[in-house]
Amino acid sequence: MLTDLVTGLEVPTDLLIGGRWSPADDASTFDVIDPATAGVIATVANGTVADAGRCVDAAAAAAAGWAATAPRERSSILRRAFDLMTDREEQFAELIVRENGKAFADALGEVRYAAEFFRWYAEEAVRLHGELTTAPSGSNRIMVVRQPIGIALLITPWNFPAAMATRKIGPALAAGCTVILKPASDTPLTALAIGALLAQAGVPDGVVNVLPSRRSGPVGEAILGDPRVRKLSFTGSTEVGRSLLRVAAEQVISSSMELGGNAPFLVFDDADLEAALDGAMVAKMRNGGEACTAANRFYAQAGIAEEFTERLAQRMGALTVGPGIDRANAVGPLVNQAAVDKVSELVGDAVSRGATVSTGGGAITGDGYFYAPTVLAGVPAGSQLLDEEIFGPVAPVVTFETEAEAIALANSTEFGLVSYVYTGDLARGLRVSEALESGMVGLNRGLVSDPAAPFGGVKQSGLGREGGHEGMVEYTESKYIAVAW
Repeated sequence: MLTDLVTGLEVPTDLLIGGRWSPADDASTFDVIDPATAGVIATVANGTVADAGRCVDAAAAAAAGWAATAPRERSSILRRAFDLMTDREEQFAELIVRENGKAFADALGEVRYAAEFFRWYAEEAVRLHGELTTAPSGSNRIMVVRQPIGIALLITPWNFPAAMATRKIGPALAAGCTVILKPASDTPLTALAIGALLAQAGVPDGVVNVLPSRRSGPVGEAILGDPRVRKLSFTGSTEVGRSLLRVAAEQVISSSMELGGNAPFLVFDDADLEAALDGAMVAKMRNGGEACTAANRFYAQAGIAEEFTERLAQRMGALTVGPGIDRANAVGPLVNQAAVDKVSELVGDAVSRGATVSTGGGAITGDGYFYAPTVLAGVPAGSQLLDEEIFGPVAPVVTFETEAEAIALANSTEFGLVSYVYTGDLARGLRVSEALESGMVGLNRGLVSDPAAPFGGVKQSGLGREGGHEGMVEYTESKYIAVAW
């Protein structure tokens, strides 16, 4: 079945298995909700455990042929996918707005970012290099080749339904792997549209399978329990990631995990304050704060803390909030009511402990799941929102005195995905960047994501890297061949 939700874009609502669109094995479906209106916009097939088995069968049947496909051919297909997605960027953006809720400008930015993974890995597909060295003893040569790791299960979140799919599909296909994409059930339509686009780009039947489902646990366990599946790539919460790792351990499946974050944003007295505010708005408000890279804790040095907080509140308070389909709105709704309730709880806890609301501070009544952009000043230690991901348009500000104190505060979390540092002293910036316990640092930049760079965290924020050359290597196994001639 197809939905006519977006003019000019093929958006299937069935499962994609082995190159064919089909309903769920038991014919069950689930509704997709527009967060701006809380209304149903589509009904999608609800994949079953039996469907999961069919996906593995299809991926296995296509695996040998795809692995043997010439790198240049794989590259050409990915390049066609980039061109197709770029040609339809506004339609994809509208689709993301409808099922995810983000502002149109954010959605369009995501589509362009998502398409770049197809272009980057079209280029990387022909650069999967091995090694040839001489053994120290001189007795033989050490030849190392990289081969596709095998069938990959890709599990993506709702907050970036296009980019998180292409960031996994691109390198997997470039390396010669077949995949099963399990999108978040809040936002399955974008993944299904990408599946249709890849088929049009020339991806053979069974190489990419798309399995939306509300039965995430049983479906995931069924796929990971099949010995033919050799790779798991997951983006989502640390809690769910831990659970998946336990399941993957039974089959000793290679696992890449991009998990939760609690990003600190450090602003030193010597920073260019205007640039820091520009960066803060990007780092905090990209996707309305619903991003694992979102600045979660703002630490401002005492000399500029008051001015930084006041000016940040002015900027946040001036943002227009409303349905993303209206391109004049800068901030859309949160993804669902549970998200609004969580943000409200975190803000309420901070205020009850003594934080001051500089702007915003509450949910917006009416249709949809809206929360006002919020700045909190003087947030005390022990507040829940300093320990947990907010995943909403809320910026808590804490004052610090010394560089050592800033580093200690920034590192006082189990997470370590990304950090942001603003300072006019390059030596300090590099020194602090090295001391921060995170996989990525934005130094005088509020945006770090780039398809050509390795994306990932340390501590409880994940395992492995996505993007860059490393992202493709994650979908390979190294084979050592001892040979003499």
